[in-house]
Amino acid sequence: MKHKYHKGLINGMASLISIVMGLVFGFALLLIFNPRYALPGFGNLMSAGFTSSEKLAKVFYQSAPLLMTGLSVAFAFKTGLFNIGATGQYTLGAFFSLVAVVQFRLPWWAGILLAMVGGAVMGFIPGVCKALFNVNEVITSIMFNWISLFVVNLSINNMPLLLANAWGAINKDRTAALTSPKFVAYNPNATIPKAGLDQLLGSNYMNIAVFIAILIALIIWLVMNRTTFGYELKACGYNRFASDYAGINAKRNIILSMTIAGALAGIGGGLYYLSGTAQYTIVKSLLAMGFNGIPVALLASSNPLGTIFSALFISFIQVGGDLLQPEYSREIIDIIISVIIYLSAFALLMRGWISKLLMRNQTENVNEELDDSSASDDAAESEESAK
Repeated sequence: MKHKYHKGLINGMASLISIVMGLVFGFALLLIFNPRYALPGFGNLMSAGFTSSEKLAKVFYQSAPLLMTGLSVAFAFKTGLFNIGATGQYTLGAFFSLVAVVQFRLPWWAGILLAMVGGAVMGFIPGVCKALFNVNEVITSIMFNWISLFVVNLSINNMPLLLANAWGAINKDRTAALTSPKFVAYNPNATIPKAGLDQLLGSNYMNIAVFIAILIALIIWLVMNRTTFGYELKACGYNRFASDYAGINAKRNIILSMTIAGALAGIGGGLYYLSGTAQYTIVKSLLAMGFNGIPVALLASSNPLGTIFSALFISFIQVGGDLLQPEYSREIIDIIISVIIYLSAFALLMRGWISKLLMRNQTENVNEELDDSSASDDAAESEESAK
């Protein structure tokens, strides 16, 4: 019996239910912490991205790296791997892009290409460990997150150009940042072009990064759904041993899958820090952008096209959370946004429930049709025997 419900419809319903659950939970938290401002606060959370062109520009600005890290996680998911190392790949990609445009004064597009290389390296190593030594990619990815972070911190502290007063003076706590005006003056071609979008929306946040990310998402969708290479990758994800039996090189595809996933996350780091507004600061904690890619992928059911919309939604919620202050503290806002984001992980569970429910309803309908058909056949036979 064929299932008449389209898989995309089920995935969309699962994601929508998960979003509603997260929003209801977030509203409950607002009621608990400040009942008087809960309703207007929730209204601000859900409408801030549309209140001004500057807020809308910020939504697009933040969605570009979110989309890339979400694509990274989704691509690995499609091939049966869990790329929890997206944050390390994102960090190294950001570092490679900054070295390109500051240390070597290369244009922004060269910085993006080197960011892709940096992320690919951090994805390649866990891929090799998985393919050749059967080491779980989750373990190696987590370890390389920290390796990437401290390698970048150590490297920046020993690269005078990245710490020079022209790019952001060294503070007492040894933090460093690239400040936009001086950064652009040093290398005018270092930042991603705005193509007049900043004037259109009246915000310096806006550039073509989000369109680059969307284009990459479309390419990944085409590769996964319209090429032999994509079919082989998904086949390895379904069953590695059956793929080997069918003549597909599973080890090669595992390595390529993690390498491509790492490259996607690395591009996200380049898109964010070459925007001309973001500042890289040396910290001792992992960057959250890579981890936020996980719920982006889950909310989209690992569909490359779906990640476009889920990245925009999560960025929209983050921008709305900024308007909840001062009625709510920054920590409460972070909790609410985190709950909304991470409840999206239930989309996978919801998808299973919805599929079972629809299948059961369809089975009942088919049984009723069979009963009706059987009854009509019996009636026809009775009439013929009576004649």
